[in-house]
Amino acid sequence: MKTTLKTIGIAFLGGSLALAGYSYIAPNKEIIIQKTETPILAQPVNIPSDSDGNVLDFKYAANKSLNSVVHINTESKKRQLSQEELLFQQFYGNTRRPRTQKGSGSGVVISDDGFIVTNNHVVENAETIQVVLNDNREYTAKVIGTDPATDMAVLKIEEIDLSPIVIGNSDEIQVGEWVLAVGNPFNLTSTVTAGIVSAKGRSINIMKGNSGKNIFPIESFIQTDAAVNPGNSGGALVNSKGELVGINTAITSKTGSYSGYSFAVPVNIMKKVTTDMIKYGIVQRAFIGVSIQEMTQDLADKLDSDNTEGVFVNGVSDGGAAKIAGITEGDVIIKVNDVNIKKVPQLQEQIGRYNPGNKVNVVILRNGKEKNLSVTLRNYEGNTDLIEKPKLETMLSASFEKPTESELKTLGIKSGIKVKDTGKGKLNDIGIANGFIITKVDKMPIKSVDDFKSQLKKAEKEGVLIEGVYPNGMKAYYGLGM
Repeated sequence: MKTTLKTIGIAFLGGSLALAGYSYIAPNKEIIIQKTETPILAQPVNIPSDSDGNVLDFKYAANKSLNSVVHINTESKKRQLSQEELLFQQFYGNTRRPRTQKGSGSGVVISDDGFIVTNNHVVENAETIQVVLNDNREYTAKVIGTDPATDMAVLKIEEIDLSPIVIGNSDEIQVGEWVLAVGNPFNLTSTVTAGIVSAKGRSINIMKGNSGKNIFPIESFIQTDAAVNPGNSGGALVNSKGELVGINTAITSKTGSYSGYSFAVPVNIMKKVTTDMIKYGIVQRAFIGVSIQEMTQDLADKLDSDNTEGVFVNGVSDGGAAKIAGITEGDVIIKVNDVNIKKVPQLQEQIGRYNPGNKVNVVILRNGKEKNLSVTLRNYEGNTDLIEKPKLETMLSASFEKPTESELKTLGIKSGIKVKDTGKGKLNDIGIANGFIITKVDKMPIKSVDDFKSQLKKAEKEGVLIEGVYPNGMKAYYGLGM
């Protein structure tokens, strides 16, 4: 969420993710306005025009998209404890209640019956999500699905006859083309800024990957110089026709505010991800099964090749789609389904648009000659099946036991369930340690494991607040996103 970007910093607009980068595709506040003593001279106004020299009028695009962009407010009482805190509080205890953490961002209405797309980092770990429409109507939203690999999330509000945005085609947008960023920076609702597309297929290594959790980031951003600031996250990037071409996601900045460039997830990636989340509850991720790097002049010289574009195959996975199709180490991928591949992000984006079981035509260079191969993409388990959403028991991966009467009496509680082993599931992810006694979920008393699972199932697409106590008397609170 090292390159020259290190010198300017990378900031998410409505939250943050740890810095990490992958080039592997394989299964496995206050605003302060500062005065200046230097007079500001008027600068010539650059009036935007199209390729024919006609003056562009952004009123149509703005009016077309404003009612489709929403303001999102989140609240969380998540209280995660580090191992150091747990050790410290075993001796001194803790009676502090969690502070309410508030956040905000933007979202885009994509259907007239209440589906809304935003960034995962806008709603991550939120326990309550409020959506405010452009006409100031407010709704409580449910999380339908999230995808950390693309920083996308889908929300749902109970309303009909909304104003969904017109979906464009991010493949057709060109470098130098004028675009508008529509969102709610600094809680200033319905804000529109203009700029041009500075680059496409940009990777800035901000997504956090986790191969153990099958999170393989896809970064192929649209880079623009439209002014985007905190609160714009999840908002719309639209073309001069008012069509959605991207979801604003990140900025480069020393201060956390706009200072030159912003980045948006292409709408063609967004369409794939949101369709899967609505239909399956999870994203159907396809893998080609190769380790890769971009071609360079040095690499071309070593290969005795005149080609300096494309993606060089460092290796192939045993039993993976690429190896089965005949791709070998040393090949250079130059096309996927007639789309030219010049850089790693382009390959990631193209493969990321397909489901396991889909066939794609891949053109490779081998010994200076082009070769067409039909590749049947696979899931992270190495087969061509669609993946089912993990069941509750699998996600939790924890074991429980009843606390003794002596423990209940000593801790001054009436009931609860004791975490015997967190396993490697969601309880472990949010920081719960072995021995924790869960007493309430969303303020509902927990008397048995069945009670606990029942409360989680009721909130299957939302977050819950887990309350409890450790054996030393320390009270703790954890937010669990479902």
